Amino acid sequence: MIDRYLLRYFLAVIDEGNFSRAAVRCNVSQPTLSVGIAKLERLTGRKLFDRTNRRVALTTAGAELAARARRIEAEFIAAERETAAVTARPLTRVGILASIPAPWLGRVARKCAETVAEEQVEFVEGRERELTEALTRGRIDVALTLMRPDERRFDAEPLLEEGYALALSIDHPLAGRDEIAAEELAAETMIVRRHCEALAATSRHFTARGVRPFFALRTFDDARALTLVEAGLGITVMPECFIGPGLSRPRLTGFDERRTIGLVYGADMDAARRAGSPVLAALRLTS
Repeated sequence: MIDRYLLRYFLAVIDEGNFSRAAVRCNVSQPTLSVGIAKLERLTGRKLFDRTNRRVALTTAGAELAARARRIEAEFIAAERETAAVTARPLTRVGILASIPAPWLGRVARKCAETVAEEQVEFVEGRERELTEALTRGRIDVALTLMRPDERRFDAEPLLEEGYALALSIDHPLAGRDEIAAEELAAETMIVRRHCEALAATSRHFTARGVRPFFALRTFDDARALTLVEAGLGITVMPECFIGPGLSRPRLTGFDERRTIGLVYGADMDAARRAGSPVLAALRLTS
């Protein structure tokens, strides 16, 4: 295999007309350059230069290699420029709370795709604690996550406040109701969203009312939970932002838990970057 540096030595000798100036151009000693040219001649199996005390001239084999070497070097330079252009784009690493609806993230992704030439985005999914740790360690720049009134370590920007409601199939007998009491669900099959930030409060709400339903599924996957709810397998409790044509979302009587979703910023996200980021603009518009 012919290394690129050998072709660069070769082209430098052609362009400079002698080994001494070529060595200066390549920032190597003349003996090092001479060794490189000798290695290139061994690899190609052909003599590339005719050398005298006064001049260096290409052989026929050298002229043939020179045309190929220039094309190869031009491709290397073009690839380096393209890579540099990509690298120059700012990268924003966005943590996404696992209980953010997939359609919301899809809208963000579509907006980000429109601005990919300006800014790259990397999404990191996690639960609230995982995202907080990632912000603390500088592994992400911003998180679309829960905002807590007692959290003072990070700057934050609220986007959405909402409550929780039941999710059941539109074919369920209770689907036409605006509100359903936990006691009415004692005989119902339930689906548990194990990553839900209101899971403990939900459990306490049902237990306090003597309701211990059968659980058909315990899952970390909201899409799977919604599919089974729409199919009529069970009922679950979800934030109000989860909607769908096959879902009914009545209130759960007396369940007053609420959450605020916002952008929680890491230490490196200064005001100028927050204002100028197309990715953050997409997050704000799609909430």
